[in-house]
Amino acid sequence: MGRVVTWDELDLLRAQWRRDGRRVVWTNGCFDLLHVGHLRNLQACRACGDVLVVGLNNDASVRTIKGPARPVNPEDDRAELLAGLACVDAVVLFGETTPEVSLARLKPEVHCKGADYAPPHGKPIPEARTVAAYGGAIRFIPLVPGRSTTGTLERIAGAGDG
Repeated sequence: MGRVVTWDELDLLRAQWRRDGRRVVWTNGCFDLLHVGHLRNLQACRACGDVLVVGLNNDASVRTIKGPARPVNPEDDRAELLAGLACVDAVVLFGETTPEVSLARLKPEVHCKGADYAPPHGKPIPEARTVAAYGGAIRFIPLVPGRSTTGTLERIAGAGDG
């Protein structure tokens, strides 16, 4: 199982992984209500390399991305849950709404995105230029149909209507 680390700790780990020739994979997100879609996605990310680092949006950036009612769970809880998964080697918090700064610092060999970003019809990838600049690759991970935090929250809200 992984652990929650600071950026300074991650820099030291990255240097060691580089010396060991380990292929580092990065993925990121809010991971507000952990569900099986998250788990399967993270497992698929981990299969793309030797080490999986999860960049976790901090509470302020989640509010910017998802709105004032989110996150449901605070960043420390979300980070601890992610770090407890066998497929995750490290979790680091970041405060930006997109991961360019984090990717430029870590320089993982692989940056994983959901298939909803895959060309030619996927959503834009603002960090693509950053990944290309340091020679990294972007891999697209299949989404798990019917599994999303937004869908879960909608089902919970609907349950209260009866």
